[in-house]
Amino acid sequence: MPHRGRKKREYQSNIYVKDIKSADVWSVFKIIADFVQGFDELGELGPSVTIFGSARIDENHPYYKEAQTLASLLGERGYNIITGGGPGVMEAANRGAFDHENVESIGLNIELPEEQQPNPYITKGRSFDYFFSRKVMLVKYSMAYVIFPGGFGTLDEMFEALTLIQTRKVWGVRLFLVGTEFYAPLIQFLRDKMLSEGMIDEKDLDLITLTDDLPFVVNEIEKSLVAQMATLEKEGLDDTKYYKVLSSYFANRPICTGSDM
Repeated sequence: MPHRGRKKREYQSNIYVKDIKSADVWSVFKIIADFVQGFDELGELGPSVTIFGSARIDENHPYYKEAQTLASLLGERGYNIITGGGPGVMEAANRGAFDHENVESIGLNIELPEEQQPNPYITKGRSFDYFFSRKVMLVKYSMAYVIFPGGFGTLDEMFEALTLIQTRKVWGVRLFLVGTEFYAPLIQFLRDKMLSEGMIDEKDLDLITLTDDLPFVVNEIEKSLVAQMATLEKEGLDDTKYYKVLSSYFANRPICTGSDM
């Protein structure tokens, strides 16, 4: 008798086989729909932070509790929280933001037969047909990316975000790894293999902040916001829609500069 998990994988495979065999033109329309609806729903968000991590942990796991705490700290400061919309760390982050007024708890779900039922702590949600269009939305509107421990999907999202920062396709965005014990061997690999063989530069490692200090993460994100707004002003971009969204969002909120946290 086939294993139940195998049936689910076969079901998922059949979905994509059918999609590949369908007319390319119709696939393009579905891709465009993913992007258009995402841009429409997220385009005018204020400062937001995307939190990534495993879908396979429950509410009793330490990483779940830490993700919920961090999202709550950020929510108190007025930051929207963006996640992949599923269970585990994603649910924890949405849950931490859910009870804070004037912030959005955003879940960008992917339609899968397992692991990805939307969690109940989302105030603004969207389901995507394609991983790549979903990943664009997960990183496009964020001031910072926080990566909790996770599996293949989490690492995929982490390296995608790192590549965008490294190549300056996004600017002024910070990336934090929370889970020093979990991620320390990966950082060591990057240093011992990639760096030593010249595949990355020393400055590329500086793009990653590895920490378990959640108030420190909030403080650094806040300072990053201040720096971004100052850069926009310096470049004469304080009349842009993006700058106005940021400044108006914090018009009635004190912006922390680090000493008061």
